[in-house]
Amino acid sequence: MSDNPAAENEKRPQFGTRLLTDADDVFKHNAWDHVQWDEEQELAAQAAVAKNSSSKMETEQKERFQTDAPKFWDSFYGIHDNRFFKDRHWLFTEFPELAPLETDTAKLQPRSIFELGCGVGNTILPLLQYNSEAQLKVFGCDFSVRAIEILRSQRQFDDKRCEVFVMDATLDHWQVPFEENSQDIIVMIFVLSAIEPKKMQRVLDNCYRYLRPGGLLLFRDYGRYDLAQLRFKSGKCMEDNFYVRGDGTMVYFFTEEELRGMMTQAGLQEEQLIVDRRLQVNRCRGLKMYRVWIQTKFRKPL
Repeated sequence: MSDNPAAENEKRPQFGTRLLTDADDVFKHNAWDHVQWDEEQELAAQAAVAKNSSSKMETEQKERFQTDAPKFWDSFYGIHDNRFFKDRHWLFTEFPELAPLETDTAKLQPRSIFELGCGVGNTILPLLQYNSEAQLKVFGCDFSVRAIEILRSQRQFDDKRCEVFVMDATLDHWQVPFEENSQDIIVMIFVLSAIEPKKMQRVLDNCYRYLRPGGLLLFRDYGRYDLAQLRFKSGKCMEDNFYVRGDGTMVYFFTEEELRGMMTQAGLQEEQLIVDRRLQVNRCRGLKMYRVWIQTKFRKPL
């Protein structure tokens, strides 16, 4: 990434611009956007999900994974440490609201950005490094103690501009170092999918509560029939479209209708809701991998 990714936003195209029009060209690039599935592929995906979700976990086993979720994430980060850090090169391209052009920052009022489920800083550290707003305040939380420890230890972490803390976002009442109606942006990237479905609405309701009027919720997560869902084996399904991985962490796969319904119920207004069907290829091994992600922007009314 360049020293000024905000300016680079103007050069790097957003997803949806690289289209595969000739099947013979599939291995010319690492990824293709808006790949249309034919009926056979759609039916195969439905069959794979029906098979891996036909047998659900017993209630006792399911409750153990849900109750011990923070422990499983602590273990995950304990094993991977900061090696799990990934350069989200797409972050400022898809969400330019996070890093305005330098020519625009002088016009901005002081802003506050809160990331829910910040992990080891995949979003926060680039934000601190590349956002040049003098009066920007960044907050982040995660329910993994280990993740917060790792994030605070990174050399890019700046405790003058950023405050991170441990919190279970599924609780009714958040213990946060800021007031309600105060956050300009709340970021949720591959976070809601890790929460059991019955608690998701509560999380979004609290996002609404802490966004300022006119504030924006930026969201990206797994979509229904993503490759990761199709790869699950039988016995890993907790409930429809909700699974437990081999490391004990949980994941849900959304439809756009589900997300639109929950966001709207929380009181947020839709500005963007895109299903990103992408074909990723491994040119060395000749592999094709079909990914499905959902990206949204919802705003709290003024």
